[in-house]
Amino acid sequence: MAVKIRLARMGAKKKPFYRIVVSDSESPRDGRFLEIVGNYDPGKDPAEVNVKESRLLEWLSKGAKPTLTVSQLLQKKGIKVGA
Repeated sequence: MAVKIRLARMGAKKKPFYRIVVSDSESPRDGRFLEIVGNYDPGKDPAEVNVKESRLLEWLSKGAKPTLTVSQLLQKKGIKVGA
C-alpha cells in the first residue's frame, strides 16, 4: 500500500477549503483516508495553512510521500519535506 499525503477538497461550490490527509494512493481524492494532518484555506487573505506537525513528521518517517502541492505548502510553512 503506497501512502500519500494530499489535499481533499471540502466546502461549498466556488468556496473550497482543503484537508491535508494521509491516504492510500489508490483511494479517490475525496474518499477514504487514514488521518487528517492539517487543513489549507486559500479563501482567506493570506491563505491559511494549519498542520499537526508531529503527526505529519511521523507519517513522513513511515514512508508517506507528499504530493507536489502539499510539499510546496509545507515548505512555505517551514517544514522540511524531503532530503
